[in-house]
Amino acid sequence: MNINTNYQNISDSYLFSTIAKKVAEFSAKNPDKKIIKLGIGDVTLPLCKVVVKALKDASDEMGVKETFRGYGPEQGYEFLKSKIQAYYKSNGTNLDNDEIFISDGAKSDLGNILDLFSTNNTVLVPDPVYPVYVDTNTMAGRKIIYIDANADNNFLPMPDENIKADIIYICSPNNPTGAVYNKDQLKKWVDYANKNKAVILFDSAYECFITDETLPRSIYEIEGAKTCAIEFCSLSKMAGFTGTRCGWTVVPKALADGVLNKMWLRRQTTKFNGVPYIVQRGAEAVFTSDGQKEIQENLNYYKENAKLISEVLKKHNIWHIGGKHSPYIWLKCPNNMTSWEFFDYLLENIQIVGTPGSGFGKNGEGYFRLTSFGSRENTQQAVERLDKFLG
Repeated sequence: MNINTNYQNISDSYLFSTIAKKVAEFSAKNPDKKIIKLGIGDVTLPLCKVVVKALKDASDEMGVKETFRGYGPEQGYEFLKSKIQAYYKSNGTNLDNDEIFISDGAKSDLGNILDLFSTNNTVLVPDPVYPVYVDTNTMAGRKIIYIDANADNNFLPMPDENIKADIIYICSPNNPTGAVYNKDQLKKWVDYANKNKAVILFDSAYECFITDETLPRSIYEIEGAKTCAIEFCSLSKMAGFTGTRCGWTVVPKALADGVLNKMWLRRQTTKFNGVPYIVQRGAEAVFTSDGQKEIQENLNYYKENAKLISEVLKKHNIWHIGGKHSPYIWLKCPNNMTSWEFFDYLLENIQIVGTPGSGFGKNGEGYFRLTSFGSRENTQQAVERLDKFLG
């Protein structure tokens, strides 16, 4: 037996474990002080009512012989795929039904899609970056090239003709920075990918936070994208499915003359048994008129939290981006503090916890991520503490 030695090249996932340790140690010494966590990437509002009803109804179906469901189609039930197809069409994008594959979340498919590609491919990722992009390719032994995202380019790096890559990761709105590409910027990436016969793995997990109609919510709004891009999306942040698990992946038939679409179907039917029927019925309810109304109320709640955080940072002239079209606020640490120095500073002085930017890559050093996924009460308390302390 020989192990995959590429796992030895993966950095220890110490970021959140270190955060948890520091918070636990502080709490033990200061049990009377309330800690407010604005570093969490998980949602806090419950599933909307129409989704819960659909889940309950589907559960009842599974208890009756006439409506019981066993194995379902690995690529997803038609009733959900057609709803997602209509959702894209409402935003100006036409997809064929068999280009949509239901998944248990974007994270899984972002890793699993790599089954389709040779380990000889060179991968291009931005820095700072969602760690899954790097770790999944490191596990496979692929060469990874980094492209700098920084304040000079508003954390939206553009293609470099001197860099040749086969697999390109783009996340917009971005995690961790909250930055969003416009259509002209994405067109340059699409043109670059088509010219170099590369594939873009486009993570649109936060597209639901975009309200500016001039900003693309899908890469397929860009001419030429269907010949070079695979898109991943999720109901985790859109509808609070972080613990319920459901998303989708779009593999266009125009990409590689349909070869990758067929390969992905073959891969899924071999290695994946599909998302549970009950969960898919809940997901279907998200795309009803009532479901869209209810989830928008939740999204507005998080966006208002982001606005509150952004406003206090503006008041004290702290540089930041994100928040407007994203649940993440990416800020420059004041007084040239490092990411971890600022973390300790906030924890010890006003008991606010965020995420050090250095945990997302070398270009994250000196920056800090706050999220809007907390409760309104906690967010308001955090803003009051920041306002008083920074003043």
